[in-house]
Amino acid sequence: MSKYVNGKIAKLEAYVPGEQPKDKRYVKLNTNECPFPPSPYATRLARQAAGGLNLYCDPECTSLVAVAAEYYGVSKENILFTNGSDEVLNFAFIAFCDAGVPAVFPDITYGFYPVFADLNGVPYREIPLDEDLAVVPQDYYKAGGTIFLANPNAPTGRVLSLAEIEEIIKNNPDHVVVVDEAYMDFGEGESAISLIDKYDNLLVTRTFSKSRSLAGGRLGMGFASAEIIADLRKIKYSTNPYNVNSMTAAAGIGALLDEEYFRQNVDTIRKNRAYLAEKLGEYGFKVLPSAANFVLAISEGISGKDYYLALKERGVLVRYFDKPRLKSAVRITVGTKEEIDLLIAATKAIEEERG
Repeated sequence: MSKYVNGKIAKLEAYVPGEQPKDKRYVKLNTNECPFPPSPYATRLARQAAGGLNLYCDPECTSLVAVAAEYYGVSKENILFTNGSDEVLNFAFIAFCDAGVPAVFPDITYGFYPVFADLNGVPYREIPLDEDLAVVPQDYYKAGGTIFLANPNAPTGRVLSLAEIEEIIKNNPDHVVVVDEAYMDFGEGESAISLIDKYDNLLVTRTFSKSRSLAGGRLGMGFASAEIIADLRKIKYSTNPYNVNSMTAAAGIGALLDEEYFRQNVDTIRKNRAYLAEKLGEYGFKVLPSAANFVLAISEGISGKDYYLALKERGVLVRYFDKPRLKSAVRITVGTKEEIDLLIAATKAIEEERG
């Protein structure tokens, strides 16, 4: 770190993304990517858009917004597209939190929330999950700050019902409630997008990185009242108006329009999730019920760190979080059936080696 950096950045603990080692080929089940390639239609539109890269992209994402508005049944002024959903989340910390309005989120959740808070000089309060690692909705009533809830939560995979989310929104009328739905497509629950016309203090974020197979494209979106979207757009135009490149915007259109491909992939991941949980259960793992494209697997026989390291040694990557309440757990992305079988074979070898 240079001698010129300011104190805030010097003390900042940056977000640590899932590792991407290059020393050999791994079965990669650590970063919640979709195991299937993007829609062929999305790829074709992105290739076509590449011919115009000499020109700036459309800062309003006009065509993409029109397609998304029809797809999600909302007005165009209720949508903002961003460079991944992380960007819209950061915008929310900038716009709706300050020294007098803290951020509020669970103690076990998406690791970027405390980083965004520290980066923007925002105080925050972490509310513990219960003993089953679930969010207790009543803990967020009259929270006294801007609430950030990943639903389904990460890394637990647990989901709150729409009715529970609505009660949290109703009980915080003077503060924004941000519902991060990065993994909502993999569950059976109803999205909070259906509530944005009813509550002007709601912001719902979505990503194309998971169910839409565009993690490398970096495309996210926010849904909210026209007034909240205007707040976020002001920040966008004060930082990077051209935040979504032309190829990514085109791929986003293709991903939304290719509904059959999307549904097929989501259905396969749901089936594979059940298969993964069943197989892990055969080796004594407790698997939390998950509505996401990952599971949290907990073992009393081996620590999360030891299991993660033993799997990595055998060419399988999972995610371990070095936190007190997660010492016995790892998060495992739901891959293809073949990838799951390789994980289970490695688990069997680890168990046999341990005796």
